[in-house]
Amino acid sequence: MDECIYFTNRTLGEKGKIMAWVYRPLCPKCKKGKLGKPIKKNGKPDKKAEYYECPECKYQIPIGEADKLLKVEVKYTCPYCGNVGEATTEYQRKNFEGVPAYIFVCEKCGKKIGITKKMKEGKKKEEDAE
Repeated sequence: MDECIYFTNRTLGEKGKIMAWVYRPLCPKCKKGKLGKPIKKNGKPDKKAEYYECPECKYQIPIGEADKLLKVEVKYTCPYCGNVGEATTEYQRKNFEGVPAYIFVCEKCGKKIGITKKMKEGKKKEEDAE
């Protein structure tokens, strides 16, 4: 998990499954460290930082610039045809059925599959349950 910027493992419908990850990129300057969010004094990553930093040489690169170099790697079971396969897509969310998502295509049936952001359960659902 320390080698990843993004990781998810989830089910889609009844028979679909997705496991997706994005590896941290190698530092373009020193070629030793892997870029990641800077570490604060308490030892935890700074989630609000707008740049990635190399832990070895302290080289910094804006997040937008680094995101263009990254790829989302996916292992999936297609929820439409049941095909088990692998895919890669760019690390940029696009609009998929009205929701931002990483989109890839099933290699067998050709249907688009989206990996949406996981949303937290809101108060509205709790209210509906009462």
